[in-house]
Formats: sequence, structure tokens, C-alpha cells
Amino acid sequence: MIRLHHVPQSRSFRILWLLEELGLSFEVVEHSFFDKSLRGPDYLAISPAGRVPALEIDGRSLFESGAITQYLCETRSALQGTAAERPDWLEWLHYAETIAAHVANLTQQHVVLREDWMRSPTLMRLEAARLRKTLEVVERGLSDPFILPSGFSAVDIAVSYGAIIGQRFVRLDALPRVSAWLARLAERPAYRRALARDGLSQIYAKDFYPAPEPGHG
Repeated sequence: MIRLHHVPQSRSFRILWLLEELGLSFEVVEHSFFDKSLRGPDYLAISPAGRVPALEIDGRSLFESGAITQYLCETRSALQGTAAERPDWLEWLHYAETIAAHVANLTQQHVVLREDWMRSPTLMRLEAARLRKTLEVVERGLSDPFILPSGFSAVDIAVSYGAIIGQRFVRLDALPRVSAWLARLAERPAYRRALARDGLSQIYAKDFYPAPEPGHG
């Protein structure tokens, strides 16, 4: 049995979607960032940092998104692109974490820090600008219709998470190729199945969180 430890609207959605794309049978164990379920000794034995995703598979656990993605694709010989595209596949897989780091910082500022006095308007503006820059790299790097010329692969899943959640913090109006790419991905049956299994929203209450204007906050 494959078991995915997951929080709705979090990075673990990438692995949920990937498992659906691979057509694997798996169980979803839902957790929350807002209780102590990720800090209990049983869960820390699976994911020592108390984070998601964690994947129990083949008699062991994996707890890094990139490692899980690479392991699943390599052991199933799927969604890896061509041999010639291998360097690009690896580059984009790890670039996904650069994007996700800015999304995480913005989520911390806008959502987790609930009181205005806890937040840094300067940091919120800086992180929004940094996120926009990372998504501009995707805009320039996209092939048509996916990231790799050979077609859809796991890096479309890994990288698109940053844009899917990132559009809650930056507008995609100036990124038409990214917007069209997200629309194509949203039509995939596996994406729709993953979305149906994602669970109720726990993190984002708003569609958009604007950065404070200079001189405010």
C-alpha cells in the first residue's frame, strides 16, 4: 500500500497529482498545519521535520517532494521526458523549489501571521516581486504546450504548483503562456481527480492577497 501524508492546498498536492497521473493505487492521510498532528512522535518517525508531503512506499518513507517525484518517475519509468531532456528535467524539478519557497514566505506573511503587527509589508512586497521574477523564467522557458518539448512530464506538476498557488499573490496578466499552460493542466483528468481528493481548504481564505502599498502597514 502506498500512503500519502497530505495537507490540502499544500506542496503535497504535487505528489497527490503525480500519483494520479501514474495511475497508482494509494491512500491519503490528511493532516492540518493548525493542530499538532504533524508534531506527534508517530508522524515525526515518518517525516522528521514534521512537514508534508511524506510518502510511505516500498517498505520505507520519503519526505522530500523532489526526491519523491524522482523516485516515483524512475521506478515507474514514466513522466521523465527523453534521455536528451534529462538535464532540463532535473533543472526544472529543482527550480520548482525556488518558486515554492517564495510562495511559502508569502503564505507565512499573509496567512499564518494573523495579526498585522506580526507582518512585514516590506518583506511582503519583496517576496511578491521575487515570485513574479521566478514565474517570468517559466514564461520564457515553456515549450508548447508543456515545459519539455517531448510533452507532459512530472516537472509540469512540480513547477505549476508554484504558479497555481502563486497567483494568489501575483497577477498572471503579464504571463500569458503561464496562464494558458495552467488552463491546459487543469483539463487533465488526473489533475481533476487529484483536486477532488485534495480535501477542504485549510490555508487560503481569499483568491488574492495583494502586497501592501509602500507607505501602508
